[in-house]
Amino acid sequence: MSETETYYEFGTAADRWDRAQMFFEAKEYMTAARILGGLVEEVPEQVAPRLLLARSYYHSARLGKAEKELRVVLELDPVESYARLMLGRTLERQGRADDAAPHLRMAAALNGEFGTGTAGG
Repeated sequence: MSETETYYEFGTAADRWDRAQMFFEAKEYMTAARILGGLVEEVPEQVAPRLLLARSYYHSARLGKAEKELRVVLELDPVESYARLMLGRTLERQGRADDAAPHLRMAAALNGEFGTGTAGG
């Protein structure tokens, strides 16, 4: 084990996924991101670890990294409404409201929130 590696970066993918979720829930976002980074490298096609990685980056104010991961999630799953919402919020936090607006609208539409003045809205 090198100096930069720690025990929580080892074990099966399932063990590391559980550990990453535990650190995320404990608001240890940087630690969760370290674990998730390795998982994402191993299983780049899986949406869940990448989405939690993006959320970890978002909550630790690493917005550029969050944006990058969210865009990959949306390439893998264009109708992943939570990723759409998170991307909109990430862009807003970066002061990019115009870039955020279409993502926020699409997230709302995917969740059945069509705004005021429409049937069921």
